[in-house]
Order: sequence, then C-alpha cells, then structure tokens
Amino acid sequence: MDFTLTKEELLIQKMARDFSNQSIQPHVERMEKENRTFEEIISGLADLDMFAMIIPEQFGGAGAGYISYVLALEQIARVACGPAFIISAHNLALSSIINFGTEEQKAKYLSKTARGEHIASFAFTESATGSDPKQLTTVAVKDGGGYVLNGAKRFISNASYPGPLVLFALDSESKKPTAFIVEKKCSGYSVSEPWKKLGWHGGDLVDIYLKDVKIPAENVLGQLGNGYPILQYGMAYGKIGMNSIALGTTLAALEEGVKYAKEKTHRGEPIAKFQAIQLKVAELCALYESSRWLTYRLGFLAANNNDYKNFAKEAALAKFTVARNAQEAARLCLDIHGSYGLMEEYAASRIYRDAAMGPQIEGVLHLQEIIIASSVLS
Repeated sequence: MDFTLTKEELLIQKMARDFSNQSIQPHVERMEKENRTFEEIISGLADLDMFAMIIPEQFGGAGAGYISYVLALEQIARVACGPAFIISAHNLALSSIINFGTEEQKAKYLSKTARGEHIASFAFTESATGSDPKQLTTVAVKDGGGYVLNGAKRFISNASYPGPLVLFALDSESKKPTAFIVEKKCSGYSVSEPWKKLGWHGGDLVDIYLKDVKIPAENVLGQLGNGYPILQYGMAYGKIGMNSIALGTTLAALEEGVKYAKEKTHRGEPIAKFQAIQLKVAELCALYESSRWLTYRLGFLAANNNDYKNFAKEAALAKFTVARNAQEAARLCLDIHGSYGLMEEYAASRIYRDAAMGPQIEGVLHLQEIIIASSVLS
C-alpha cells in the first residue's frame, strides 16, 4: 500500500495551511467573540477553491477529490473549526446533489456553490426527530406543478447563507420522507438567531422555518419516498468532513501542547524536561497518527468506493475513533498547560471546547457503534 501523497495533494495541503496561518489565525479571537466567519475569509477560501473541491470540473468545480478535501480541511480546522464546519456542511449537501441530482439540477446549483457565491445546507433534524425519519413533521403537499412545504428544522448549518438547501419532508403522495432542493432566502423561508454553541464558533447553527414555501416538481431530489437512502448517503459522506475537523483539532492540541511544553519554564528550564510532560506528548503523537491514517483512508475510500454499505461502516468506525481521540488529545493539551489551559486567552481552552462538538454533531457516537455492529453482525 502506497501512502505517499502526490505533488498536487501536498500543494493543496500547504496552500490550506498557509492561508489558515496568514488569513484566519489573526481573526480567531474576534471570531470566537462574535461567533461568525468574516466575509474576507469566505472569499479567500472561495478563491482557493475550498468550496469546489469535490465538485466535478464539468460543473465548475475543482475536481480535486476527497483526499485533497481531507488534507485541506484538516489544516483549516487546525486553526479554526468554524470555517472548516462551513465547508464540511456545504459538501455534505453537495455530495447528495452530485450523487442523486439530475443533470439539470447539477448544472443549476453546482456552479455558484463551487465559486463560493452560494453555500449549501442539509436539513433533516427537527426538534423531536433526532435520527428517526419516522418522526418527521415537515410536510410537502402536492400543489399543481409543484409542492408547498411547511415545517421547521433545527440546528441547521449555513442556513443563513444564500444557496441550495437539501431538505427532507414527508410528501403527500408517498407519505414517506422525500428529499427536496429548496433555494434559501425564498418567499416563506426564515431562520432563527444563531444558537450559542460551546465550540466551533464562526460556523453558525440556526433553526429554519418554512411557511407555504413553494417549489417546482423538478426540485425533488431523487425519487418521491426515497429520502432515507439519500439521508444515509449524505450522513456517511458528511463524516469525511467531521473526521477532518476532529483531526485538525487533534493536530492543534498536539502543536499547542508541544509549544507550551517547550516555552513554559520551571526553575529556568522548559517543563518538557519532566517525564510526566513527555508521556503526555507521546500520547498526543499516538492519538494524532492513529486519527490521521483513519481519516486519510476514509478520503481514499470515498474516492475509490464501489460498496456504499462498507463505506458507511468505515465512516462510522472512523468517526467513533477520531472524535474520541480529539477529546482525549484536547484533555492532554489542557493537562500540559495546567491552570493556564483553563484561561480563554490560551488556545488550549478553545481546543477543549471544539473537541467536545465532534461526538455530538451529525450522528452521536452511540449511533456509530450501532452502525458498526450492525454491519459486522449482518
């Protein structure tokens, strides 16, 4: 097995790291306080094709593929999880349109999203649903040549930006979940104020309200009543982004832990001389390396996947491991910092809060265990 990255992949990785250091890092403190990603950062990411990486070239995308996507997102999340979360949620929605959309739908929605002019969203969760599609209350009623949507969605990413929204509702014909493409900002569409999250500041979560939103029949994604397979597919491929963010968090914990261990002194010498600190650094290295190859491998499987069920299991396995590793890495980084790690002035505090997000977003860890066990035992 050859794990060597290509010249192009190394270039994309370096480009993302340089941009994050130079154009995102100076704004992290302000993003944390204001809980938003600034337009100049969005524009810069768009200029680097960060919104276009998985989109095929014929639809205006970069066609860089999932391996490059993972490499870039890791470097962005290493500096700030908020912008990385925006890109991850964007690609979660786009993966569904790319895989299930008609040629007309792809031509209509992918070019602007590739340029970052529009940012995509994916909306399944409701206040009472969790992960159960049988509890959906959002409805789509057939009305002449289209559908009228009514309902509400909870904790939706990127919903305040213009662009396509892949939304799941019970349609009046099949009485089953169906996926629709809704253009955000349309008549009858509104959102709540952003939720005040523990971490990933800069990537907002809002509730969506749909009141008599009219969409044409050609905005059905896939087939009527076939929403659940699209949901499963989207959530499996969405874990590529989630793992990349968790990996970036782990890398941040490693780098900050090592930096502090070398700079903080005790009786005139760096605390790195203490074996207790050295053991924590070694654990951080092990956590990062194990997470790195699981995440990179998932990107490889996405680029070379012919077996969806196996990919769903591998995606769940990766998230279960990498999200937990990020939490443990954040704890070790905090331990190295001691009481200083509790202070908001230190990055260790932000990393600790960011690490807590991954296990709860886009599929809790217990659900990943069920997916893994069901695949192994079937």
